[in-house]
Amino acid sequence: MPDISCPSCGGAVPLRRAALPYAVCPYCQSLLVRDDGDLRAVGKSAVLPFDVSPIVIGTRGSAEGLAFEVVGRVRWGWTDGAWNEWLLAMGDGTTRWLGEAMGTFMLLAEAPEVCDLPAIKAFADGGAITPGYRVTINGQRFRAADIKQARCLGGEGELPFATPPDWTMTSVDFRNPDGGSLSVQRDAHGTSAWLGRYCELADLKPSGLRRFADWALPEGLQ
Repeated sequence: MPDISCPSCGGAVPLRRAALPYAVCPYCQSLLVRDDGDLRAVGKSAVLPFDVSPIVIGTRGSAEGLAFEVVGRVRWGWTDGAWNEWLLAMGDGTTRWLGEAMGTFMLLAEAPEVCDLPAIKAFADGGAITPGYRVTINGQRFRAADIKQARCLGGEGELPFATPPDWTMTSVDFRNPDGGSLSVQRDAHGTSAWLGRYCELADLKPSGLRRFADWALPEGLQ
């Protein structure tokens, strides 16, 4: 798709996926929404702080037998750190999220059926989930391993939702012994669930990664 000029600063905003309604201007951080083939500014996204992730918008790879391209990112912060959630546009037109925290990666797809579980319904209604709490999904047992209050630090690229700087959520990460991963997130607008697995970056066969001085990419990565 061709670039479209930002209505706030005139900079070129690259658009890769017509199905994604939001984009962040890479020059002025205006939060933009598609409007009849054009872009309309609806606010500002915070300027993302520098981090040492090798992934960038435009990184390509493959997962689940499909090629993908990284088209967006949301960065979340909490009292002890921050993590990235990268949006992957898959070759079949679907999307996945790649969570990245301290060199650990989770490949996740939305799983709305998880929100029908009694424990997740109670959480959606404001209840608490404590570390060690267990849920069973498709015969797999997941244990709540990480629970935190998070704040959106900003976004970039194309996204399915807006990323206002006052956006906060409660995030619960579950895992199981076989490498399965479940993320449940509750904010003022509702609760969502994301199911998948932990993976190594090399498993995704990525290309177009960012390089850093005095740091070499692991063997087999481009």
